[in-house]
Amino acid sequence: MFVLKRKKGYRRGYPVALLVGLQKDRAVLWKIFSNVVKVEKTLLLEGNRNHPKVLYNFHESLVNTLRPTLKEGVKSVVLVSPKKTNYTQKLIKHLRGHHGWLMEGPNRAIFSEMTGSACQTSEVVALTKKAEFHRQICETTSDEAENLLEMLEKHLNSTNKQVLFYSLEETEELVIGMPNQSKPSPDYILLTDKYLSSKSKKRRIHRLLQIAQNKNVKTRIFDAESQAGVRLSQFGGLVCLAHVE
Repeated sequence: MFVLKRKKGYRRGYPVALLVGLQKDRAVLWKIFSNVVKVEKTLLLEGNRNHPKVLYNFHESLVNTLRPTLKEGVKSVVLVSPKKTNYTQKLIKHLRGHHGWLMEGPNRAIFSEMTGSACQTSEVVALTKKAEFHRQICETTSDEAENLLEMLEKHLNSTNKQVLFYSLEETEELVIGMPNQSKPSPDYILLTDKYLSSKSKKRRIHRLLQIAQNKNVKTRIFDAESQAGVRLSQFGGLVCLAHVE
């Protein structure tokens, strides 16, 4: 499912999850796309890991590195650390104590844990060949999808300020059209990979997603055969969640 070397003409696909390789002196962030895994950033731990302030600063730097991708809409994070270490547990404890927004509520991120190493390309190549890795990705993204489907159902049943749009044209008008105080504000664009690959609309959809990202509108793409993808397909393959000011 995942490869690390991008061949000529090879497309990376759409964002699926984040992978964080934790070691004693560093953390390496990888972005998992549907067709490729790409290294994003390496963070070095400056000082002694056992020093509370040093570890606090390191964890804060990691959160700040994760933040942009999380804001784009990808909320699935797989944490990988070696056997007989507590690096993942220490990070989760920090998140629970200082970043409740990441751990609770409908917009929370979903974290899963794996034992191993994911700081070098060769290590990630080996990791992606393991059945456990693919199981973790599926479980983590499924949990995230459940949260988003909950949000979708709440919008469907809302009679207040939450609204839904099902067409590309309406979504373009909300995201790309001229600002208007009477128009709802878009929050999330959910779509299937099948809808994204539509030949007749592909260029328009990619333009929409790029502009949405620039305007801090979250986007998420799901496999059309997944639970979330099947639900979105019932609406045509694309849904825009918005709210009225």
